[in-house]
Amino acid sequence: MTPDLTADLGFLKLRNPVLTASGTFGYGLEFEPFMDLSKIGGIVVKGLYYGPREGNPPPRLVETTGGLINAIGLQGVGVEKFAAEVLPKLRQIDTAVFVNVCGASDDEYLKAIEFLNAQEGIAAYELNISCPNVKKNGLCPALGPDPTYALVKQAKAASRRPVIAKLSPNVTDIVEIAKAAEEAGADGLSLINTLLAMAVDIETRRPKLANIFGGLSGPAIKPIALRMTYQVASAVRVPVIGMGGIMTGADAIEYLIVGARAVQVGTANFIDPAAAARIAGEMKDFCEHKGIARIADLVGTLKTD
Repeated sequence: MTPDLTADLGFLKLRNPVLTASGTFGYGLEFEPFMDLSKIGGIVVKGLYYGPREGNPPPRLVETTGGLINAIGLQGVGVEKFAAEVLPKLRQIDTAVFVNVCGASDDEYLKAIEFLNAQEGIAAYELNISCPNVKKNGLCPALGPDPTYALVKQAKAASRRPVIAKLSPNVTDIVEIAKAAEEAGADGLSLINTLLAMAVDIETRRPKLANIFGGLSGPAIKPIALRMTYQVASAVRVPVIGMGGIMTGADAIEYLIVGARAVQVGTANFIDPAAAARIAGEMKDFCEHKGIARIADLVGTLKTD
């Protein structure tokens, strides 16, 4: 028996539940020499502002125990160059393409969405309202329910495609913010973005990042991300995409069990450029070994009594 790995997001069906996380997989094309991109459920491309963006000055990457701290600052080519040079090539790949949309203001989010609406080959927008390493103090719209609601509502009104709101872990109550995004019309939620973090050089007594703060990702954050995914998936009706520290198929299956319908693989891509396809294969092997006919049957099956 070959298990059915289809993941149903309600607005879209994926070949399997494995996506690549924005900011860790370039625009997807960079990884073609290492894996068959049609073997995964989809690609979430690097965050795009309307115009090109240089990002933060270096140093902007620091390895830490069990993870990576980045302060890239959402460097990107902008939507016009993406549409002209990258998207036509992505359209030739048999996998779903999600565009991570950024903005320095609400107007820029809307301007980027309105431009992308006219482009073919995009499955949905992932609204990046949660990146902690653009401003030195880590501020972003997803830190409160009111700004989250306001921006998601505007983005949804402007969009001709499904909108997935990407949520921040740097909050007191992520469920409150998830509900605000859902009420504003989000078609799905992805979580978590990175945790606000820093590292210090004890010889110079200076921050290791020029931005001082960065976003922590990797295996160290998985227990937190898993907890937040469970809390949000238990509280909303829209589909949840879980991410944070997924290195193996077993990690990904944990996210499905707590309620995620799909997952995103991020930091693992830096260690193993074929990680996403490998993880999808490991999930298939798990289902075969356990006699599970449909991987979707694992979603939300956590036993707590």
